[in-house]
Amino acid sequence: MPWSPFRKLTPYADAAKKRGVIVHHLNIGQPDIETPPSVMAAVQQADIRVLEYSPSGGHDSYRQKLAGYYQRLGLDVTAEDVLITAGGSEAILFALLSCLNPGDEVIIPEPFYGAYPSFAVAAGVRIVPVTSHIGQDYALPPVAEMERAITPRTKAILICNPNNPTGYVYSRAELEQVRDLCLRHDLFLLSDEAYREFSYNAPAISALELAGLDQHVVLIDTISKRYSACGARLGALVTKNKALQEVALKFAQMRVSPPALAQLLGEAATALPASYFDGTKAEYLSRRDLLVARLRAIPGVVCPVPSGAFYVMAQLPVDDTAVFAQWLLEEFRHEGQTLMISPAAGFYATPGLGRQEARLAYVRNAEVLSKAMTCLERALAEYPGRQVAIQPAAAAAHAGS
Repeated sequence: MPWSPFRKLTPYADAAKKRGVIVHHLNIGQPDIETPPSVMAAVQQADIRVLEYSPSGGHDSYRQKLAGYYQRLGLDVTAEDVLITAGGSEAILFALLSCLNPGDEVIIPEPFYGAYPSFAVAAGVRIVPVTSHIGQDYALPPVAEMERAITPRTKAILICNPNNPTGYVYSRAELEQVRDLCLRHDLFLLSDEAYREFSYNAPAISALELAGLDQHVVLIDTISKRYSACGARLGALVTKNKALQEVALKFAQMRVSPPALAQLLGEAATALPASYFDGTKAEYLSRRDLLVARLRAIPGVVCPVPSGAFYVMAQLPVDDTAVFAQWLLEEFRHEGQTLMISPAAGFYATPGLGRQEARLAYVRNAEVLSKAMTCLERALAEYPGRQVAIQPAAAAAHAGS
């Protein structure tokens, strides 16, 4: 079981804090935006005498309201298509357990969400990576490369759209190519859409919008990022495939019940107007622009402009971002401050990739982001392992752009 790439260095951050250092956490997607008060009130004001199990698939009232949320997005979803899970994490695990047997393979464009390898280990399945490159802004790898990766053990393709960690938003044309590939080879398409609301150039396309793919799509969802409610641990697995839904329910029965209090919170969230996201989205967009501008002003840093989610993948002029990230916490401080980043090697399955890349989350306000970027700029100037030249792997990516 691998360490989490965004939590692995936590002991070093904790030690730095004990020494009195202020640590700016850009390593993990924990927003500082307030959870909507009306959503919190649904739990705080609940008159509950016995906190009972909920049905294994989730309360019908929440499934109905969540289906209504999808319908308002133009998606053909009913309550019967929805299985409530303990966060998006459990939805990912249930999807892998339901669609693949031990020893089967899932194709995933890399870099990918850093917890996918852990879920693959838990499910006994193998990740087959197909690499996207910083020189192409981490666009979907050529579908021909994905097709060449298919073997008799391949059962699914897993995408995250908008993408974590790159912030790339897949176009309809790219998704339709993936759809056609899944239909040609009878593969499931697992679509992690946790950041749906945060697509800055155009609305993100859901896999459930792809014509002719109903029986192949498993939508993985969560309220964590949408409503800044990460601690609620409330997600959903959505599929029109009834046989697959039945298998997933068996795994849901194994853990008995999804979080009951969180479902009250989730029901209240579905009542928020669509306009709720306008302010949140504008705030993230402002933070993105600030972070990208500051990163691009640092000599040697390469940073595409993400079009969704709230992460930036940047190439840093260092020998190894894992070593650099630990050095930031152990040895560096500027005016009593430092920052925590996520080294990118943990977002790749291909050995050796990501050693000069890091993911930074723009989940902190502008003042904190500015302080963190000042720390990063000073740190890169002082770091003994600084390298100005782009390394061969990155240079090859640029050459292909």
